[in-house]
Amino acid sequence: MKKLLLATTIILGTTFPGSAQSHDIPPPAEVPILYEIAEAPSADRIYSDIETLVGFGTRHTLSETKSDTQGIGAARRWIFAEFKKISEDCGGCLEVVYVSDVIEGEPRIPDPTNVVSVIAIQKGTIDPNRYVMMSGDIDSRVTDPLDGTSDSPGANDNASGMAGVLEAARILSKQKFAGSIIYAGLSGEEQGLFGGKIVAVHAQNQGWEIKGVLNNDMISNIAGIDGVVDNSTVRVFSEGTRATETPEEARLRRFTGGEVDSPSRNLARYVKTMADQYMVNLDVMMVYRLDRYRRGGHHRPFNEVGIPGVRIMETHEHYDRQHQDLRSENGIEFGDTMDGVDKVYAAKLTALNAITLAGMAGAPPFPTDVEASGAVTPSAKLEWKPPENADNLAGYRVHWRLTTEPEWTHSRFIGKVNEWTFKNLVIDNYYFGVSAVSHDGYETPVVFPGPAGRF
Repeated sequence: MKKLLLATTIILGTTFPGSAQSHDIPPPAEVPILYEIAEAPSADRIYSDIETLVGFGTRHTLSETKSDTQGIGAARRWIFAEFKKISEDCGGCLEVVYVSDVIEGEPRIPDPTNVVSVIAIQKGTIDPNRYVMMSGDIDSRVTDPLDGTSDSPGANDNASGMAGVLEAARILSKQKFAGSIIYAGLSGEEQGLFGGKIVAVHAQNQGWEIKGVLNNDMISNIAGIDGVVDNSTVRVFSEGTRATETPEEARLRRFTGGEVDSPSRNLARYVKTMADQYMVNLDVMMVYRLDRYRRGGHHRPFNEVGIPGVRIMETHEHYDRQHQDLRSENGIEFGDTMDGVDKVYAAKLTALNAITLAGMAGAPPFPTDVEASGAVTPSAKLEWKPPENADNLAGYRVHWRLTTEPEWTHSRFIGKVNEWTFKNLVIDNYYFGVSAVSHDGYETPVVFPGPAGRF
């Protein structure tokens, strides 16, 4: 069947002025530097950063802000200083800023509290207003969500994610990419995802085109409460339909498909594709759900304003080590301490983020206004618009799969065209998409046609 599908695909499109034709040699299928990036994270550095964050005693959003050694104020200033050090090492390549707002009158933030996140921006060389973000959480908590004084180490939840962000910045700041990267330490997650909400609004006010948020929340635990010890799988959660979908768009999706092809879902597929290509002994479990059952994470505020985002985390959680007062009961130790951290696993998941960030930042602009047609015809057709800031664009790759397949199964590089006809592939039976490819092989996630799939 695959041979037949490949053989019957033909071009029926117009080329951009001076562009390559479809029979030209395609860009390389892999990017060698991504293998190096996948091996670059240091487990010892990540472990040391987790220890430092744990050493602040508590990082609760309502905790001490004036001390240099205790509380969330000290933690966020240390993160800011670390980003500054990384920037100095790359000749000032990072813009490091605080993004904050005062929150009050909320169940978990009753009194006026300045919720402060720390972000570092690595600007792209060709398309600087296109961003991809990696985030971790600064804050921690114990059993009582309003307890801002008790020791709350938050080693795995979520010093591990924050340490991963810092390590990714150390690695990727040594490279240059077409698009921009945001490294974010978000606050207020345990109190209601407020740091993410504030940064998402800030991004919109700045006009940033964020194409993907990789939210890392708990990336260092390998021993689950279910008794499973697993250091070779990772979960990636993604929403199925966009939170910002209008009633008209929902009606269109009902008749054209796209329930499992939101930009967040195709971002998750991209993460898995990168792991399969560039990493050894790491299996990505895509979970077709916004987050864990009736639980939340810091990608959600971005999803809610239309920014694609996924949650990356361990596969087997240990609930005795999450949101717990430090104590021992009936021979069971409760609390999120350093003995629950596996530094090699944390480095592995940091590597997954790093190659995904590099892949998206190195890619050309995403295909825009992708549309499909072909009802009651023997062939499906895709069309899209040529982009701006596309000096690194080599051309496009079209993708197709059966509607029941979880991943894209077929693809073909077609060159610099802005439409493509899949001859004798009936649109009723398949899903179709398109990605943009750079001259050196970097590629965007697949863009599904119509409002349902737009990044």
